[in-house]
Amino acid sequence: MGVGGPAVDTVLDNPVTRPGDALSGAVCLIGGERDVEIERIVLTLVTREGASTAELAKLEIENRFRLGAGELHEVPLRLQIPLRTPVTHVYGERVPGLAVGVRTDLEVAFAADPEDMDPVAVHPLPAEAAVLEALRELGFRLKSADVSQTFEFWTAPQYQDIATEIAVGFVTRADELELVLDGRARTHHDRREHVDWTAEVDRLMRQIGHN
Repeated sequence: MGVGGPAVDTVLDNPVTRPGDALSGAVCLIGGERDVEIERIVLTLVTREGASTAELAKLEIENRFRLGAGELHEVPLRLQIPLRTPVTHVYGERVPGLAVGVRTDLEVAFAADPEDMDPVAVHPLPAEAAVLEALRELGFRLKSADVSQTFEFWTAPQYQDIATEIAVGFVTRADELELVLDGRARTHHDRREHVDWTAEVDRLMRQIGHN
């Protein structure tokens, strides 16, 4: 908001999370050279793919209050991560081109509004991670991923006669995970169920080959 205005800094307890979990931490405000009226604090979970951004969740965490000059004010936060939040890290590494973060907007009466952006690392849920690990064990190689939760893989050598690349999609619901290969072969299981995903992926690939 310019020289002498308040500053905002959001501190997350742990910036590593998974879809369906919650982020906790605090929004730290530091008063500027004069008292100001804070109209509200808004936290927004945003995702970015290339130059495109989209909002996934929003939380207003405090109503109007006065922030004194030089005053330190801390507001606890808890932001739910929707199941549709895209995974940004696969096999422990960041997916190129994808990013998720928490944007904090401080709305100040009669002044420009300062903001803060904090990156978040979104890892796959256990069932999704198990599928991704099965793909790696079979010899598939990750090529790319997008915000729709579709992962592009180079196909393992034993399936080269079926396809050279394959799209792997996840539809994650409260209790169920649906796996979709190439947009046409699909299977779904309870997320807590133990599944031989290596066998399932192999079965789906053979099904695609027979279509």
